[in-house]
Amino acid sequence: MPKLGGAVTHMQLSSNKIQYLVGNEDILNDMPRCSGTPLFSEDRIAFLNLVSKILLADKESRQYPDVITFAFWCRKGSMEKERERFKHSEESQVRLGRGVVFHIAPSNVAVNYAYSFVTGFITGNANIVRLPSKDFPQVNLINKAINSALEEMPEMAPYICFVRYERLKEINDMLSSAADVRVIWGGDRTIQEIRKSELKPRGTEITFADRYSLCVIDSDAYLQKEHKERIAEEFYNDTYLTDQNACTSPRIILWTGKERKRAKEEFWSALYKMVEKKYAYQPIQGVNKLTSLCLLAVGQEDIHRIKTKDNLLVRVQVGKLTEELMDYRDNSGYFLEYDMERIEEMRPLCNERVQTVSYIGKPEMLYPLLEKGVRGIDRIVPVGKTMDFDFVWDGYDLVERLSRKIFFCDAT
Repeated sequence: MPKLGGAVTHMQLSSNKIQYLVGNEDILNDMPRCSGTPLFSEDRIAFLNLVSKILLADKESRQYPDVITFAFWCRKGSMEKERERFKHSEESQVRLGRGVVFHIAPSNVAVNYAYSFVTGFITGNANIVRLPSKDFPQVNLINKAINSALEEMPEMAPYICFVRYERLKEINDMLSSAADVRVIWGGDRTIQEIRKSELKPRGTEITFADRYSLCVIDSDAYLQKEHKERIAEEFYNDTYLTDQNACTSPRIILWTGKERKRAKEEFWSALYKMVEKKYAYQPIQGVNKLTSLCLLAVGQEDIHRIKTKDNLLVRVQVGKLTEELMDYRDNSGYFLEYDMERIEEMRPLCNERVQTVSYIGKPEMLYPLLEKGVRGIDRIVPVGKTMDFDFVWDGYDLVERLSRKIFFCDAT
């Protein structure tokens, strides 16, 4: 922003091509004047708790587990726990938000934008959020709750602006020019496109590139579990709930243990019953999965499709793990499988693109792999917890990246 006579002028952030879902053009234009405020402040925690209460009281929200999970995550008790964790690690330090955060949400995961917003909001920033292009019902529910909360706490309005627009560089340029931090969730192609728009000289960026995730199941430990229907539902939430489009969704199941055959039969049978009951299947998904299977068979050796009842669930046994294997991954209930004698066999998959490893069994079974060193893996979580958001994500400490530390020099 050019300086004239020592004053900083702010460009107009207006365009008739922007649709406002939360906030308006005046709020957007005023955002570059917003100062960063202290992290985890009482008023911001209170606002998020109000959003949580509105969502949890909404009967329609209960139809969407991802909305309910988000509502529980942003409630007062949850945010206060995060504040205590932050205070413990930042004793005797002062941090403020950096100013304005411009969030670019992925188009294929409904509630990701809301988690990104809360992270920027609770760290003391004003937030411009580009919403998913797809009109998810979850987005409408969350936006409605935020707008209702703003009616009760209008003092929070200057810090929140949710927009939707076509993928136009001119608008990316405009919003990037106002950002102190830009957060890009859309994957490699989106990162390349958004980076054509310049940031301010002191602007910083957090990018979430294309990633994939794995699941390790100890067959013996699984067979000892009592509530296999609940495990099936947890795995369903990890995968089918987002059509396996989330970077956290497992794409390949790695089996260990002695009772693999029996464990597979019980695991996939329980999952299929859950999918048959809950999943909205589209014929194009079956066509895509068949195409992916053909490409996999051409590109990799020793590939065998396991017979299933129908295309709701596609299982493919692979005979070898290679670095290129995950280039052939797909979604909507498309799973590769591999039987391991030793945990170290999964090492070729654990490159920098691996984000989450979920497991059934004991996490200690992964120690031999980690001790040898891997380029990837940022999270290790139980099945059912892959989508649980945390302020440390993809290896980034988001609290640290979205705030600035004020240095005090002791005069003594």
